[in-house]
Formats: sequence, structure tokens, C-alpha cells
Amino acid sequence: MELLAPAGSPEALVAAVQGGADAVYLGFGPLNARRNAKNFTEEQLEEAVAYCHLRGVRVYLTLNTLLQNRELALAAETGALAARLGIDAILVQDLGVAKLLRETCPDVPLHASTQMTVHDLAGIQACADLGMTRVVLSREMSGEAIQYLCEKSPVELEVFGHGALCMCYSGQCFLSAVLGGRSGNRGLCAQPCRLAFRWPGDKKASHPLSLKDLSLAGQLERLKEMGVACLKLEGRMKRPEYVAVVTKIYATALKEGREPTGDELAQLEAAFSRQGFTQGYYRDQKGPAMFGTRPEGTKDPEELFAQARAFYGRGEHRLTPVTFTALAKAGGPLMLTVEDDAGHRCFAQGEAPQAARNRETTAEQLIAQLGKTGGTVYTAASVQVDLDPGLAVPLSAVNALRRDVLGQLDALRSQPGAGRTLPFAAPKKKRGPSGSPELTVSLHRWAQVSKELLEQGPAIVWLPCEEAYQNQAELADAVNAYPDIAFGVVFPRVAWDRERDELRKQLAALRELGVTQALLGHIGQLGLARELGFVPRGDFGLGLVNDLTAQELARLGFVSATASFECRLSQVRDLSKELDTSLIVYGRLPLMLTENCILKNQGKGCHCQDTPQSLRDRKGEEFPVERAWGCRNELFNAKTLWLADKDDWKKAGLRYARLAFLREDAKTCARILRAYRTGEGDGPEGFTRGLYYRGVE
Repeated sequence: MELLAPAGSPEALVAAVQGGADAVYLGFGPLNARRNAKNFTEEQLEEAVAYCHLRGVRVYLTLNTLLQNRELALAAETGALAARLGIDAILVQDLGVAKLLRETCPDVPLHASTQMTVHDLAGIQACADLGMTRVVLSREMSGEAIQYLCEKSPVELEVFGHGALCMCYSGQCFLSAVLGGRSGNRGLCAQPCRLAFRWPGDKKASHPLSLKDLSLAGQLERLKEMGVACLKLEGRMKRPEYVAVVTKIYATALKEGREPTGDELAQLEAAFSRQGFTQGYYRDQKGPAMFGTRPEGTKDPEELFAQARAFYGRGEHRLTPVTFTALAKAGGPLMLTVEDDAGHRCFAQGEAPQAARNRETTAEQLIAQLGKTGGTVYTAASVQVDLDPGLAVPLSAVNALRRDVLGQLDALRSQPGAGRTLPFAAPKKKRGPSGSPELTVSLHRWAQVSKELLEQGPAIVWLPCEEAYQNQAELADAVNAYPDIAFGVVFPRVAWDRERDELRKQLAALRELGVTQALLGHIGQLGLARELGFVPRGDFGLGLVNDLTAQELARLGFVSATASFECRLSQVRDLSKELDTSLIVYGRLPLMLTENCILKNQGKGCHCQDTPQSLRDRKGEEFPVERAWGCRNELFNAKTLWLADKDDWKKAGLRYARLAFLREDAKTCARILRAYRTGEGDGPEGFTRGLYYRGVE
């Protein structure tokens, strides 16, 4: 099982490599999910790759953010650089970027970032079909789920083993973007989830969105037995000393086939923790015990970190075993061959040894001299000498040959295995409709359906899967009574394999009722939608922000797709309309999708059927919390998006514009739909324009 360590800076890279990492992951330039890390310049990246490869360490480049059209050329240049330097793999989130890299640097392997929210076998297969050779699983997966996926997966699986846990499924969080314009999907998350919130009526604030850090110490041997290909350590924003401490502990334990000791666990906690660690997700034991904070004023363990600096800053701890073979025969040249554990072989020869006048050279002397590899990254695991008797071999000549062959070996190990690079051509634009888009509505509860709403003729009426299933009779009546309206089901963005049968049952029943449309938030759901005969349409969770993603979604078979609400309206307008494009133009924007039930964590029981629940931030804003499919939770924005009094969204080349209703009653839903049809009517109190004018960083 590969140990993958973070390298947020050149110094952290050295700390990770000297600590025993098998591979490191790092960012270059602005196109990665840790833009606030120091990251690497081009010169530093070239040096880093050579440094790592010389020591047998693989290098993975993070290109795992959603990219705008203007950034695609830079992504292609970054891919070409990765190919030239022999980068071992690139991590991606954006479907368009994956397409770009497949076409411009086809020899560089691609890994699906955890930002792709891959949590089931169908998602893994979808990534494999896109050419990914490895998938980084969502952090929320249980040990049982990981084992099942390892048994079935057609590609390598990577699992997070230590470090920070996000409350939201990675790739599905919009909290930082909507609240402060700093997008986690573009590498600038401000971590507002770590702040205090309170439930209305509570006098004391708490931290219901701040999870403890993960530590799978104690599970390493089981993970290896499962077939996990890679254990990942989180921490590109952490100090190099932290990287050194954590990497060394995990690397030593894995090398020795054991779990971290009590003393090592104490060091891990001292290096960084939020009131300890958790294995709640892995053990499938979610709840309040998983939550913790970093107390204000907590200081770094300077003594431990000083020891770490002394370790990785002095000497070489990554020694590669090599085999020397020396040949010294009378009348022939002195010859030396070296071979490393990767099969590289280098050869050098010198002048012929002379007959000994006083004292002949012994094989033991040559063995001792060749074993002096200090100052290099090698250790002599074996030295074989074929020496004729009676010869005098100058030790200086032996030293020169040793330096020669090891220098050659350095070059072989660190030189880039350059891959092919092909030119990038920006895709040609396709224009969308010039008229106003058709209006669709998504309803959170069946009680929001009314005759007044349906008689206004929305193009599509969307309902969550579970809500539609629980109201089949009423839904069937509506489908029959309004044949000009398409009825659709919103697939859950997350559904584990153990939930697949129930999901399939609900969807199949809805399809038989005449529900024809499917709104999909993950590419892994496409196969099931097609199998059941739904028309597949893409939701915001697919991250449509550039032309190449639009092309890829069209190629995969999506009939339409929803542009990300992290785009400006000008960017939506400029998107190539490779397929019918939709946009959310009304409603409380979804901010988080959580595996942990915030509602249940509030008290001792389930609160799903109670009075609607909301979290209140330090400014007094209330964020609705709703149950999501599979007893998950979804957190929504405190303010409602309102664009009925604007016209520019109508000129963005959209086929559809969606009104997303959450807690509005049926009368309000009908009134809002009418307002968007006529452009007349008052908006909700304290509304927002979302990110459509201010955008995100």
C-alpha cells in the first residue's frame, strides 16, 4: 500500500520524502485545490520531480479544481509541463479538464480527485470509462464500503488516512463560495464551517459543522488486506514539520507491518488535532463524538517540530540499495557495474591494474571501498568482486569509478520519462437559444404542488426521489392531468452501494407512473437512469463551468445540464451550448451535503419530522437544514436567490431556468412562478443575487 504525503512547499516535500513517503502530491500555479499553499514555481517543480525520482518517490500533480474557459489554455500548458517532467499522475476534478488532458498529454495517468465525490461502484466505473487509473474515494466511506469497492473496482483506490475532515462531501460544498466568494471548488475555501453556529432558541453557540481530524491509525493492516492501493495523508497547508512527523510515523508503521504505538499516537495528536481524532466514518458510527475544534491559542509543539526539522534537514534518510560488481583481471581494464532496485544498470571502466610490487590489493579492500557511498542516496546492499591475485588496484581509481557509475545512475533515476504532448485548440462555440428560457420548477415537498402552479405550465416539474415515491397516487394523477408538463425525479447526489436496491426500487416505480426526466448530480448515476428509461439531465453537482465540460456531458449522453451557480451570468452567457443549458434563478442555494445528520446530532433522537430546523450564524442569519436522501442532511443558504426583476439571465442562451423551492407553501410557489413569467411581483425579504454578478475567486 503506497503512502502518499502532502507537499505544500519545497521544504514540505523534503520532509515528506525523508520521512518515508512512497509518493507526494503537490500543486503548481493557481490551478489546484490548495491555492493558498506555497505551491511550486516551474523551476522548483522540475527540481522537485528530479529530487523525488532520484529517491524512488512518485510525484502527483494536483489540477483538481473547476476551471473557467480562460484557464483551459493554462491547464494544457500545465499538462504539457507534467508530461515533459515525467510527472507520475495528475489529479483532476473537472470533467472538461480530464478531457483536455487525455487529448493533450495522453501518456500522463489521471487520478479522480476526492473532489469528484466518488462514493460507489458506478462512480468508480464511470471514472474508469473516462480513462482514470485511480479514484480517490470520498472521506465518508465506511470500512465495509471500502472493502466492497476494493473487491469490485476496475482501477486503483486511494483512501484518506490522516488529516482534516470536511463536513460536506468534497466537491459538493458551496458554503465558502456563497458566503464569501472564495470557492472550495477553485482552491480557496475559507472554512466557514469551522465557525460557531447555534440552533434558534439556544443561548450557547456550538460547532455543529466542525469535525475532528481523521486518523486511521490502528486500521493500516486491514486496509492493506482489503487491497487499498494508496493511503493518503492530508496537509498541504500544514508546516513541513507536521508533514515530517506524520509521514514518518505512518511510513515506519507500514514498513514494519504494525500499527502506530501509543507514543506515536501522542505525537500525531501533538502535531495537530481538533480535540483528538475520529474514525467515525470508517467505523460507520456517525454522531456528536466525531466533532471537535482547535482551541484558540493552541501552540505548535516546538520541541517535537525541532526534532522533525533536525531529522529531515540533516543527512539522507532515503537510501536506495544497489549492487556493485567489480572486475579486475590481469591485462584487462578495471570494470565496475552498478544496478538498483528498479533495474537500472550503469557501467564504467578504467585503466588496467598493474602487478603488485609490494602489497597486492585484496577483494575485501575493494568491497570496503565500494561500500563507501556516503553523500549519495545509495547504500551498498551487495558488492561482488572478481579479482585476480597479485594485482595492485589504486583505491583512487575505485573511488572514481564508483562516482562515475553512481552519477550515471543519478541521471537515469531522475531524468524525466517524457510523454507525448499534443496541441490544445479551444473548442468552437455553439450558441444557445436567443429567446427567454422555459421555466422549470423543483419542489422539495409534494404539498407545494397546486393546481394554480401546474396550470401555469412549467416545462418540467422536479421532485426529490423519496418525496415523489411517497406520493405516487397524487403524482400519477398530476402526470395524467397535465400531459404537456414533463415530470422529473431528482436523483440523490450521494447514494451508497448498500442503498442502491432501495433507490432502484423507488426510481423504477416512478418511471412506471410516467415520470420521464432524471436530474443527475453525479456521472455515476447516468447508467442507472438510462437503464430505467429516463431522459438524463445534469444538475449543478456536475460542475459545469467551461466549454469542454459541456462537450463531455453531451458526449456522455446528457440531454441538458445545469451551469454551476458559482459562475457569473456573463460566464454562463459565454458557455458554449453543446447541450441544452439550464440555470437556477430562484431559491435558497444548496451549500452543503453531509453524511453526518446535523439534525440528529442536535439532540438524542431524529428531528426530521419536527418543526423546520435552521442553524444561526454569528450574524443572526438562519440557514435551513433539511433531510436528504438516505438520512443525510443538506444545508441551504440563509437568503433566497431572486432574479425575477432582472432580464440578463434571459439573454444567456439558456434553454431552461429553474425555480428551486424549499420551504415555500403552495400559494407562494405559484406566486413566484407567476412573477418570473411576468417580471412583476415583490421578491422575498433580504434576498440575494447569488454569485451571478460578483462571481468567485
